[in-house]
Amino acid sequence: MTPPRQNEAEVAVTSGAYYAKTVLGAGKSQTSYFVMKRCFDFTASAVGLVLLAPLFLLLAIIIKLEDPRGPVFFSQIRIGKNEKPFRMYKFRSMVSNAEELLGQLLEKNEAEGAMFKMKDDPRITRVGKLIRKTSIDELPQLLNVIKGEMSLVGPRPPLPREVDQYTEYDKLRLLVTPGCTGLWQVSGRSELTFREMVELDLEYIQRKSFWMDVKILLRTVRVLLGSKDAF
Repeated sequence: MTPPRQNEAEVAVTSGAYYAKTVLGAGKSQTSYFVMKRCFDFTASAVGLVLLAPLFLLLAIIIKLEDPRGPVFFSQIRIGKNEKPFRMYKFRSMVSNAEELLGQLLEKNEAEGAMFKMKDDPRITRVGKLIRKTSIDELPQLLNVIKGEMSLVGPRPPLPREVDQYTEYDKLRLLVTPGCTGLWQVSGRSELTFREMVELDLEYIQRKSFWMDVKILLRTVRVLLGSKDAF
């Protein structure tokens, strides 16, 4: 007897159940990995915040000099593990009213799917272009790692409006703690489509290990040193 054909939605839900079972099942047998990952995240982030304190102070001064009215840090609600929202921190790299201006730029979006990317975004300040190119603007996320909301390595946390456009399949990338860097960032970043990003995140979730995290961190350093398109 031929089994009934599934439509696209049913396939996505079935695939989602399979991946979820795989990820959660792996978690039970990889307790040592998760403990080691959390200890490494906390220790490395704490040491990093201490060592980077002088750089943080310098950036705060520069950001204030360019735009005295705006804050030094920019915080934004992101969606983390199991779709739980949290506030993610960055150094402010855009004008103070960047969110208000976004609606005027949506038609110029250069990314496919549930993401907004614009290489020559007019909202980015002069210092913002520099810290974005080197991803220095992301350093305050070490605070999110300390709090356990993020990991050093994992899928990037999306915006609520992006998750609203997710399919059940896309939401599989929200099964694990989001990261400051990940397989997507070291595999092409801005050159990749949203669909390719999702597939890379799911590949990471399936293959996750402490040594894979270390390799991604090392590749991240190499990518940042030669970064030309981090927007």
